[in-house]
Amino acid sequence: MSQLIGYTEILLDSRGISPGIRKDLIKIEDSARTLQKMMEDFFVELPNRGTNDVYPLLHDLRTPVNHIIGYAEIILEDLEEKSPEDKIIPDLRKICETVKRWLILVERYTSAPPSSSHFEITEPEESNRGNFEPDSPAWLLAGLESDHIKATNAGHILVVDDDPQNREILGRRLRQQGHLVDSVVSGEAALDWMSKFTPDLVLLDMLMPGITGREVLIKIKSIKQLAEVPVIVVSALDDQAEIARCIGLGAEDYLSTPFNPAVLRARINTCLEKRRFREAEIQHLTRLEEEKQKSERLLLNILPEAVANRLKAGEKVIADLFPQVTVIFADLVDFTELASSKDPETVVGLLNLVFSRLDMLAQKHGLEKIKTIGDAYMAAAGLPVPRPDHAEAIARFAIDLFTEIESIQEMVEGPINLRVGIDSGPVIAGIIGRNKFSYDLWGDTVNIASRMESNGLAGKIQVSENTWNILKDKFSFTERGEIEIKGKGSMRSWILEP
Repeated sequence: MSQLIGYTEILLDSRGISPGIRKDLIKIEDSARTLQKMMEDFFVELPNRGTNDVYPLLHDLRTPVNHIIGYAEIILEDLEEKSPEDKIIPDLRKICETVKRWLILVERYTSAPPSSSHFEITEPEESNRGNFEPDSPAWLLAGLESDHIKATNAGHILVVDDDPQNREILGRRLRQQGHLVDSVVSGEAALDWMSKFTPDLVLLDMLMPGITGREVLIKIKSIKQLAEVPVIVVSALDDQAEIARCIGLGAEDYLSTPFNPAVLRARINTCLEKRRFREAEIQHLTRLEEEKQKSERLLLNILPEAVANRLKAGEKVIADLFPQVTVIFADLVDFTELASSKDPETVVGLLNLVFSRLDMLAQKHGLEKIKTIGDAYMAAAGLPVPRPDHAEAIARFAIDLFTEIESIQEMVEGPINLRVGIDSGPVIAGIIGRNKFSYDLWGDTVNIASRMESNGLAGKIQVSENTWNILKDKFSFTERGEIEIKGKGSMRSWILEP
């Protein structure tokens, strides 16, 4: 350690050093003296210490070690880029090499787990001593191709650390890589900051006063808008059990100080890349869900919900017999003559207005709209979900139709009137078509309801004998008598009174 302090003092005595570099060298010297004092105190008190004191010592030692290596490597990177021939570069490399060798020796002395997960020192050839390259592959994790990882996307990174020099070193290094960096001094401050902003990545110190890093990690992962933010936890101890716990709690990665710059860069770039992929995946899934909902809404505009669900479940052929339903046809009287005197936009606009109002009424009464046929509207009650009051629901719907037509009449030019026909009985219902689905009804009940309408009277609701028998005790009727029905002969009919 005395050698390290000596190198630093020599550099400080050199001429031509910029104020910024001199400031960082003073920080290196201060950290080296702190490190020396910590070791002296430890060995003085060694007889009174137990083996359990070793790991806290290592944790405390790594903080000044991290400061020394961090500031030295920042100066080196800057000089190698701008002034590769600067005479202080070899001494800065010796400082890095010396402190890293020293840390490994301390770990060996205390029988602590070696820090080879961060860097390893190989004995250089005699001719190469003093020219050690701290960013050479010997300093990288085994199998990690960090030199191939390039920072292509800058991120917004939050650094959470109670040590001001750690925050400064990380901040400067990350900003050199093009990232936007914010830093806070505690877990409480981190949670407060993240209540207002969402970073792309969090570098989280584990050992802090107040709320610990692990507690902050748990909180982050419990908040919906933050759960996808990757967190790299940072500690001065390479504790495998703690690493496992943090990964289990949702941390993306784990780093021990002092950092290898290439490894730090690689881990951050990997996390940010995964973050970008995850964001793209979420956006893609959101678009898929939106398209799915749009398709389902479109399907429900074509088919009844119960039928659409059966179709989505995989049924190929949907055909059902309903023994008791009521069918209604409502036709705009003399609409063909009215349409011939109007322009196409007016005609379509009027039909859209009328049938949209009828759709709302059908929904109000729980009916199933089947289709529109030209200027006629067809609906049914009692399918695809059977209901005992199918005839009553259709009757109330029919009465409300005329109230609705009166309100529409006030909005348009020319007379508008309806002719309505109703019948009750069995029908077959099912889906036809492949490219354009259609839910339709077949049977005598459909035909008779249609004939009740076409042979009815303007402004009246004509019902068959089948429907009258169901509703005669609940509604008022006027018997119209027998009417001739094509294909059926003479049939009795009644007028439903409002």
